Amino acid sequence: MSDPLISAQGPDLARGIPLASLADGTMILGHVGGESVLLIRHGDAFFAIGTACTHYGGPLAEGLVVGDTIRCPWHHARFSLATGQAVCAPALNPIATWDVERRKDMVFVGEKRDVTDGATRSRGQRSIDKPPVSIVIVGAGAAGNAAAETLRASGYDGPVIMIGAEVDLPYDRPNLSKDYLAGDAPEEWIPLRSREFYERHAITLLSGVRVTAIDPVARRLSLNRGGHRSFERLLIATGSSPVRMNVPGAMRQHVHYLRSLADSRAIIAAAQHAQRAVVVGASFIGLEVAASLRKRGLDVHVVGLETRPLERVFGPSVGDMIRSLHEAHGVVFHLGDTVTSIGEKTVTLATGRELPADLIVIGIGVRPKTALAETAGLTIDRGIVVNEHLETSVQGIYAAGDVARWPDPHTNSHIRVEHWVVAERQGQTAARNMLAGRDRALRERFDAVPFFWSRHYDMSIHYIGHAERWDDIAIDGDLASHNATVSFRLAGRTLAVATIGRDRAGLEAEVSMEHCGRSLIAADAPIVQHVPPRGAE
Repeated sequence: MSDPLISAQGPDLARGIPLASLADGTMILGHVGGESVLLIRHGDAFFAIGTACTHYGGPLAEGLVVGDTIRCPWHHARFSLATGQAVCAPALNPIATWDVERRKDMVFVGEKRDVTDGATRSRGQRSIDKPPVSIVIVGAGAAGNAAAETLRASGYDGPVIMIGAEVDLPYDRPNLSKDYLAGDAPEEWIPLRSREFYERHAITLLSGVRVTAIDPVARRLSLNRGGHRSFERLLIATGSSPVRMNVPGAMRQHVHYLRSLADSRAIIAAAQHAQRAVVVGASFIGLEVAASLRKRGLDVHVVGLETRPLERVFGPSVGDMIRSLHEAHGVVFHLGDTVTSIGEKTVTLATGRELPADLIVIGIGVRPKTALAETAGLTIDRGIVVNEHLETSVQGIYAAGDVARWPDPHTNSHIRVEHWVVAERQGQTAARNMLAGRDRALRERFDAVPFFWSRHYDMSIHYIGHAERWDDIAIDGDLASHNATVSFRLAGRTLAVATIGRDRAGLEAEVSMEHCGRSLIAADAPIVQHVPPRGAE
């Protein structure tokens, strides 16, 4: 990906750059052959790469070089400086790379290299002494798709079967409540891959198929369409489902939930004939839906039990800022209240107030889909319990994504989070561990720092880490001008950081937390039992 406006910036790197201007860690934005190129010095090595992240086009020149990778400032994807391959979610495709040559006191960028797609050995050749006979993935969402691609990228050429209950191809779920719902992103952007991609990489995708039972002894699955599928290794990535509201009228046709692409399509269709919308729940999904519906010109009211939007995640100051932002765009809040009944054209609140509504979207939380695992006898504790390698209580069966509860070294507790990037990264780690089997030298601990982003109108919030509770919040900058870093601390230790308008600071916080987490692992710190969050689940 290249931007013609960017490509004209900076020097022509093919003509050479003086070595003296390339100190260690320097990044120079220039161009070669009409394409934008980023020249980077890392130690005594020089690299030339594309300037736009292949996820959403984030500017890599504003990113961070860490080891032999560069990280995107927008959504923290990582790419190999040497090969351009995407080595960590959310990016799936590589960036372009160019040859670089040093001649005496000059550095020249040469020919552009061939680029392969994201499922072609992105992490190089892996030594698999005894590869699994077959691998089945239950779930075709973030974790499932990332796992399937990683298996192929890691050199596994055995059968890979991905089973998805939805009829649609695996898709970009975060966009369902953002640009796609707002009408700013066409549907062709939503699928992660084409059906031809899966065929080309020999990934068998069973869409619109549900697994009805897992037999961990016989190592086989039962399907709703009849028949079975055998496996040697299994990944459970079934995700989560919306919490349903149980009030009179909740089953009416104009009441919607947002979890799937079909849900988002239905809300878009309903919005074309609606004028007044009520969003129940001041959650991330609820507020992003509110922003998208305002973009479509609907009157929007948000009803929530909270005293401030997202206060239990971000604290009171950020919560007030988010409320003010939405109110400035015309959203009306009814906080500390709830819906008691839904009529044909109205919503009745606990306070007795009636709100006109011809479109209702409910976003009051989700629950992990653990029924299959529980029936199969796997250990369950508000999610499927996994070890540091994402393996469940049954050997050879792994879990990733919204359903997995894992020992997190950064918080020294067992946690389960519902973040897209976390799910993808867990899918990648689980895939490599399914190939490693019992080989301790190849098994990979999942120790990634949790990360997510939420977009409201023209403001994005990045959240790094995981803080279910805190005793101190430190704010650096100005929330009102959407330029701030917010740190959440417990007993003097920073557990999470939220950044607004400071993408680079978010990357730096991620790296700092990674170092801290590895120190805890090196010290063999015990992982304590999970303490339930304050109503987070």
